[in-house]
Amino acid sequence: MSSVSDVPNLVEDRLMRQAVLREPRHIELVTRPVPDPGPGEVVLRVRAALTCGTDLKTYRRGHPKVPFGPFGHECAGDVVAAGAGVHTVREGDAVVPTPTAPCGQCASCRGGRQNLCERQFEGIVLGAYADYLLISEKVAATNLLGKPSGLSYIEAAFLEPLSCVVHAWDRLRPAPVEQVAVVGLGGIGLLHVRMAKAMGARVIAVGRRAERLALAARLGADAVVDTERDAIAQGIREASGGRGPDLVVECTGHPRMWVEVAGWARPGGRVLLFAGLAAGAQVAFDATRLHYDEVDIINSFHYRPNDVEEAYRLLATGVIDVRPIISGVRDLPSIVDVFASLDRGNGVKYAILPEATGWA
Repeated sequence: MSSVSDVPNLVEDRLMRQAVLREPRHIELVTRPVPDPGPGEVVLRVRAALTCGTDLKTYRRGHPKVPFGPFGHECAGDVVAAGAGVHTVREGDAVVPTPTAPCGQCASCRGGRQNLCERQFEGIVLGAYADYLLISEKVAATNLLGKPSGLSYIEAAFLEPLSCVVHAWDRLRPAPVEQVAVVGLGGIGLLHVRMAKAMGARVIAVGRRAERLALAARLGADAVVDTERDAIAQGIREASGGRGPDLVVECTGHPRMWVEVAGWARPGGRVLLFAGLAAGAQVAFDATRLHYDEVDIINSFHYRPNDVEEAYRLLATGVIDVRPIISGVRDLPSIVDVFASLDRGNGVKYAILPEATGWA
C-alpha cells in the first residue's frame, strides 16, 4: 500500500501517477508529467475517484463512447491550477466535475436535448484514476461544481452517475410510478433503487448474489427476487401483487434481459432500458406483448445540465444517501487488482484514493 508521503515526492518532480487502460483487461499505472492548464482549463488534485459499470464494460470489451487510454471519469478533488480566463473556481477550491458538457449550439442543445449533443464527447475528461486530472475548457465552464461542504469527496464523486439516473427518471414524467422493479443491482441499479424510493415508489430489487440483494433491501427495496434461485417472472409478479410493476428498469446491459424485461411490466406499464449493450447488438421483442398490452419501451442516455443540478441537490441535501453503495476504499496502486476483482463479480463500487486509504 502506498502512503500519503509518496505523493509529494512525485509532485516535487512535477510527476504524477495515472492508470491507463491499454486494451481489454490490461491496466498500467504509469508515471507522467503533471499537466499544465491551458486557457479555460483547470487542474485538479484528485481526492477520490469511483469505479463504475461503464468503466467495467470498457475494461472488459471497450466502449463506443470511451476510448482506451487514461482511465476513470467519476471523481472529486481540489483545484491546484486554473488557466487564463477561468473565473468560476480558484486554487484550493474543493470541486466535483462531470466528464462531459454539451456545446449549447447544435440542434439537440437548442431543442433542450443536451444529452444528445453532437459534440458531447469532444473534450471528455478521462483519467480520474490518477494523482492529478486536467479538466477541459468546456467541462470547466459548464459542469465543474463546488463540492457541497457536508459531503465527503467520495460522496460528491457520485454526481455523474446520479445525473444519469436523474435524467432517466425525468424521461418517465409526468405519469406516476407506484411499483418499480429494478433489474440488475450494480452501482447504477442501486442508485435506481434509491431514486425510486425517493419518488415514493414501492421497489422490487431483482438481481443475484446474496450480498447485493441484502444491500438493496438496506437501501429501501420492499421485496427482492434472486435471479439465481427464483423464477424471475413469477417472483416479480408475486412481489407486485399479481399484476406486474408499473415500471421495470433494466440495469444489466445484457441482451437477454433487454428482451425479457418487456414481459414483466403490467399491461399499460413501461420498461426503461438504462444499461447499454455492446456496439452492434440487436434484440427482438415480443411484438404481441408490446402492442396489445401497450407496454412502452423507453431509453435513456447520459445527462443534461439541469440533470446535473438536480443530482447535485439530491446529494447535497441527503435525499439520496450513497455511502452504503461503496464496497471499499483502495489506494491508487490497487487499481489493477480492483478491476480484476470487479471482473470476477466481487464488490459493487470502490473508491480509489490517491493520497489515503480511509474515507475521504
